[in-house]
Amino acid sequence: MREPIPTALVYLGSVAAFDAARGLGTVTDAQGRSFDFHATAIVDGTRQIAPGTEVSFVVVPGHLGRFEARALTVRRGDAPS
Repeated sequence: MREPIPTALVYLGSVAAFDAARGLGTVTDAQGRSFDFHATAIVDGTRQIAPGTEVSFVVVPGHLGRFEARALTVRRGDAPS
């Protein structure tokens, strides 16, 4: 039995793959779990994101009983002082 996925948390991870032509991608959290996402889930509105990009995201119930990532936000380093 799979452990439940909490949906009230903000997850940290990175984009594992992104197909710009289809607008579909996969993000992997710090524990190695993968979640699919659509380009419309990218918060900044660009609809494109490079594999390897560090992001924060939430997990929500999606289509066909699968969980998916939403509200993908690029994690930026601290601004120089």
